[in-house]
Amino acid sequence: MENNQDRPKPNNYLVLAIISTVFCCLIPGIVSIVNAAKVNEAYALGNYEQAERASKNAKTWAIVGIAIAGLFWLLYIAFFGLAIFGGIMSSSDF
Repeated sequence: MENNQDRPKPNNYLVLAIISTVFCCLIPGIVSIVNAAKVNEAYALGNYEQAERASKNAKTWAIVGIAIAGLFWLLYIAFFGLAIFGGIMSSSDF
């Protein structure tokens, strides 16, 4: 095993993963949490490359979950916003 004293521990992005899971999209958030948990374990075992890979995957999946939720809410607001606007316009007397 190589000595990790000179290499900093990669960020595990666990907070971002939890926020993504709770507030955004469940499936990518869970994948992100699993990868975030792998970072500390791989680093403790001395496998720095695997810890880096898990860190990047955790960040990627958390961002994917947030992006999916953002797109969903954008479409939701646009759809119902246009429906409400159409209803208001059709019921008013011009």
